[in-house]
Amino acid sequence: MIRNVGSTDRLIRLIAGIILLIIAVPSLAGMAFIGLGGWAWLVGLIGVGLVASGLLNFCPAYTLIGVNTSKTDK
Repeated sequence: MIRNVGSTDRLIRLIAGIILLIIAVPSLAGMAFIGLGGWAWLVGLIGVGLVASGLLNFCPAYTLIGVNTSKTDK
């Protein structure tokens, strides 16, 4: 797997993903401070995807559109 997520991009993904998970998990558990209803699953999946791509330094969407924010290809 070729790295295509740079350090700034990685940090933004991790922060945004954690924020989305903090919003989605209580809603799914029935302790919501923000009423997301059925959207909680989608918000949670997006959060998991952002955290995963931040931890792996790889974004499948970037591969499809030919974007690389990483300084190295290793």
